[in-house]
Amino acid sequence: MAPDESVVQIEGPWTHRAVHAGGTRFHVVEAGEGPLVLLLHGFPQFWWTWRNQLVSLPKAGYRAVAADLRGYGGSDKPPRGYDLPTLAADATGLIRALGETGAIVVGHDWGGLLAWTMAVHEPKCVRRLVAVSAAHPLRLRSALLTDPFGQLKASVQTFGHQLPLLPEHRLRRREGALVGRLLDEWSRPGWPDPETARIYREAFRIPAVAHSALEYHRWFGRSQLRPDGRRYARAMRTEIEAPTLHLHGALDPRLLPRTAQGSSRYVAAPYRWRLLEGAGHFPHEEIPDVFDTELLGWLADPEPDR
Repeated sequence: MAPDESVVQIEGPWTHRAVHAGGTRFHVVEAGEGPLVLLLHGFPQFWWTWRNQLVSLPKAGYRAVAADLRGYGGSDKPPRGYDLPTLAADATGLIRALGETGAIVVGHDWGGLLAWTMAVHEPKCVRRLVAVSAAHPLRLRSALLTDPFGQLKASVQTFGHQLPLLPEHRLRRREGALVGRLLDEWSRPGWPDPETARIYREAFRIPAVAHSALEYHRWFGRSQLRPDGRRYARAMRTEIEAPTLHLHGALDPRLLPRTAQGSSRYVAAPYRWRLLEGAGHFPHEEIPDVFDTELLGWLADPEPDR
């Protein structure tokens, strides 16, 4: 029997609530007071990926809000709207629904692609940008074409997600075993522990989550040759004016460090790159103390360097 949305209502030093933005209901988890930090998760996870930062950011004087993205966890799972421009509108709508005009935006993996997109489409809403394990979308597209034995090979599984129905079935069967395997393959040795993997496996088996999550991949792949994809690519050539911190695990086999590092060409503002030794694709979970030191140190710097 598939689990329901209650599995993502994990207790901790935070508050769960529903926030409506643009006609869509989002499940958010909030802690602390101060400048807003919006935390956006990636695949195949949900808000809980930021559980460490939901403690460290409030201690440092920030209001941390982690959201389940459209289609994930306790948020709505509509049949469409999984393109990056719509997802960016979701996130900027969330910022306004939370009573703010702008936020520090921290995005991991697909949440990182979304954060890059927000900084172009809604630049006034992104006061600072933190990309984690996520290349600029145009840099990623370029690497897929020019690095066939590197980034293209690392992304082969994403191309399999273009198929209908079968990928959803594979992700759900055997109580989400494939989700656990992906987490294991993309991370440093020893992470995740069995209980962490179980929580992610359960959350991914919530009805419609697997399909919704794969729609992100399908839009990105199929839009490359469509008019909407070309419009998106043209818009993303705009240089980013938000100070940017780029954090990446040195052991990341999913999004290669050399792919991510090339993103600096799209940033006109101060840009800081940090390669985190001993971490794979999930540095904020694998080495949270090191990650938080880099994040909080950069946020505390009134004039972050390049």
